[in-house]
Amino acid sequence: MKTTILQTDIVWANPQENIQNAEQLIYENQGADLYVLPEMFSTGFATQPEGIAESDYLSLNWMKATAQKHSCAIAGSIATEENGKYYNRLYFVFPDGSEKHYDKHHLFTYSGEDKHFVAGQERVIVEYQGFRILLQVCYDLRFPVFSRNRKDYDMAIYVASWPTVRLKAWLTLLHARAIENQCYIIGVNRTGDDPTCSYSGGSELIDPWGNIIAACERSKVNAVTADINIEPLLEFRRQFPVLDDRDIF
Repeated sequence: MKTTILQTDIVWANPQENIQNAEQLIYENQGADLYVLPEMFSTGFATQPEGIAESDYLSLNWMKATAQKHSCAIAGSIATEENGKYYNRLYFVFPDGSEKHYDKHHLFTYSGEDKHFVAGQERVIVEYQGFRILLQVCYDLRFPVFSRNRKDYDMAIYVASWPTVRLKAWLTLLHARAIENQCYIIGVNRTGDDPTCSYSGGSELIDPWGNIIAACERSKVNAVTADINIEPLLEFRRQFPVLDDRDIF
């Protein structure tokens, strides 16, 4: 599966401009089966979503149209308002324009995200091109029990707005999740600044051994592409069946 991670500099509360920027990156990196964008890629990480979160599905409709146009899948999180409630919602859009979504379970209490958003309760796995893919958002990365591999996924996607000041934790935990769950990891973080934080990316594709397959250049708008093959993963699991000895929670 040819996978491209899109490390973007998000313009605060400006979905139209952020969509245009993402579209340009995809245009410059055509031919992937899957494109992955950061957390709240259309607005920036808004812990107070009133007046910022989308209720018109502008960004989701763009994702659907783009997926159909390029015959690819697209994943990214959007601050979404629905029936008067707010969700940090990670959409996975398929090439035919259909979608599945995951609502962020671990809301970032340190910034007050939990006071405005509704936490998701469902663990969501999508199937695409022979991969079973777990959907996760930013702060979820710190909680390994929720993402523990029950032998039900082959890859996990983490989309994030993870500040530079805690970048070491982001990188360390991404590698830990890959190793402990015997899976591929796609970690996509933003770059640039918002009203409260600075970001320097650190977006990586990581294999089940904890090796970096591809990585974006730090502190820059960047896209990298890599082919991910499921066969080495399945063979690794056959030869070294770590997941058979997992704790059952």
